[in-house]
Amino acid sequence: MRAIIFDAGPIISLTTNILLLILDRLKKRYNGKFYITQQVKKELVDVPLETKKFKFEALQVLALIGQGILEIVITPQINNLTNTLIEKLNTCFKAHAHWINIVHFGEMSVLSSALCLNSNSVVIDERTTRLVIENPERLISILRDTLHTDIYINEKNLNEVTSMVSKIKPIRSVELVTIAYELGILDEYLVDIKNPKATLLESVLWGVKLNGCAVSKQEIKEILRIEGFQ
Repeated sequence: MRAIIFDAGPIISLTTNILLLILDRLKKRYNGKFYITQQVKKELVDVPLETKKFKFEALQVLALIGQGILEIVITPQINNLTNTLIEKLNTCFKAHAHWINIVHFGEMSVLSSALCLNSNSVVIDERTTRLVIENPERLISILRDTLHTDIYINEKNLNEVTSMVSKIKPIRSVELVTIAYELGILDEYLVDIKNPKATLLESVLWGVKLNGCAVSKQEIKEILRIEGFQ
């Protein structure tokens, strides 16, 4: 079964940029399932519905769930595997004789769901989790620079986790909106201005960056260059 599991961050980013519409259209092109976990639903819907500031955003996500565009994955093994990943990753790195908590339940439930569903794709904007998957050495370097101290590494735990998640491909919201642009899904926003395509792409790239996607200015410039605008 083709499936992609979404963390809360990218959906929040799309919602605040009025870009949730792209999920339905991307899903039809993908011809597979788009899932969120129960914990992610709690972050996106259940908690915000009890507030005033983010209630409308929660209703938009709830509508996608009602339409079947986003489905909630419910697998008995997810919670146990999530707790295992949290325990191992939060005892991977130690500074000043204290373990460093680097991950939380939400993003780990996403990875656990991918493993349980045998999916190789997750949509996640949060940098730490992506580095665990793609570049643990870079994560260690960032911890050293941030904390200004040597970092003790529990190689056993780190190797176990990286081995488990090594086949998972993390996708950011910046990649989602770029794909939507390339497929013409955003063409309705092309207007009669100078360089309309470049302006459209740059606007959505910066929109998701400013709403939490971990993407650098240089990466945005590189995407624009690849698309022929720099």
